[in-house]
Amino acid sequence: MALNRRAFLGTTVGLAASLSAPMVLGQGKPRVVVVGGGAGGATAARHIAKGSKGAIDVTLVEPTRTYYTCFFSNLYLGGFRTLESIAHTYGKLASDYGINVVHDWAVGIDRDAKTVSLAGGAKLPYDRLILSPGIDFVDGAVPGWDVTKQNRMPHAYKAGSQTELLKAQIEAMPEGGVYCMIAPPNPYRCPPGPYERVSMVAHVLKQRNPTAKILIADPKPKFSKMALFQEGWQNHYGGMIEWLGPDFGGDKVEVNADEMTVTIDGEVNKVDVCNVIPAMKAGRICELAGINDGNWAPVTGHTMQSRIDENIHVLGDACAQGDMPKSGFSANSQAKVAAMAIRAALTGTKQFPAKFSNTCWSLLGTDDGVKVGATYEATDEKIAKVDGFISQTGESADLRKATYEESLGWYAGITSDMFG
Repeated sequence: MALNRRAFLGTTVGLAASLSAPMVLGQGKPRVVVVGGGAGGATAARHIAKGSKGAIDVTLVEPTRTYYTCFFSNLYLGGFRTLESIAHTYGKLASDYGINVVHDWAVGIDRDAKTVSLAGGAKLPYDRLILSPGIDFVDGAVPGWDVTKQNRMPHAYKAGSQTELLKAQIEAMPEGGVYCMIAPPNPYRCPPGPYERVSMVAHVLKQRNPTAKILIADPKPKFSKMALFQEGWQNHYGGMIEWLGPDFGGDKVEVNADEMTVTIDGEVNKVDVCNVIPAMKAGRICELAGINDGNWAPVTGHTMQSRIDENIHVLGDACAQGDMPKSGFSANSQAKVAAMAIRAALTGTKQFPAKFSNTCWSLLGTDDGVKVGATYEATDEKIAKVDGFISQTGESADLRKATYEESLGWYAGITSDMFG
């Protein structure tokens, strides 16, 4: 029986401790269903299957056969990566780890019966369920925009066809045209992401369309790595980029996709490309499961279990966990904690205290990489930051190049950890 939230909050410590004892599940292998095949879900599925050595039956539900990583998609926009280089498939998870990969949409969860309903009509039973669906967008977050306008004003915050579309629009801009980004409010996927994107768009325009302008309307008074980005924009793209925070109307924005206009604090601006990145929330399956608390799904950091249903673990962008940013690195780190906890619960293996880490790299220009990161630990209240680091303004070209090259190594490592 699912615990209510208040009861579960009070039993976090005892529950974490009890996970070292295997559950009594009756006949057959215990079953884990994972919804979402990104940095959280794919990693968790692989680590559970590999770590349990076949003792746990793992099913991964992911609608797309080819997964495009959101991380490094900005480098595709900037011409530093091909689309193929950020595309990944699930064949090795099936062939090398015995994971049952189902390409379908999860459309419902019966928490009492412990089943996941798929769009194709199947129902998957589970003993533990992992939800790692990424993001959806908050309806009405940007007046004048909804997902029916995404072909005219793309968000490109779910990588793939939207990223291709935005790149094509940028390359087709008229000489001296205007690219406008509507930046999202906190919290959102990949805090430095919009500003790395601006850097990559500026990199392309400097080569193809040097008299073009970039306008950012931002509801936030500050953003991740702000001093580093602003230094980079001045050094590489002086005069091209204008950032408007809330003091200049960046929080009072309306768009018109038919007219291709952006109204900022009452002033109408004609634009050629408009990249609308709306406010975000957990992927819809979390809402359908009834485990959201507002827009996000609260979890305990000890195990990544939902604070509303102990049989569900939520990873990555969808969860509300405390201090960690919503990033691919974070999701991957959380997935390993959840995998360890689930193996302990279902097979009696040892569970260690939960520890987490994150690094977010950003490319400002050719060989000009910067980063921010931290380590974290689980407390009963949240995942808490222990210490952190950030690149400094004025660093040498050699250090910035080394930082960029470090990010390439990380990308190769995390995608191998996800997809085998």
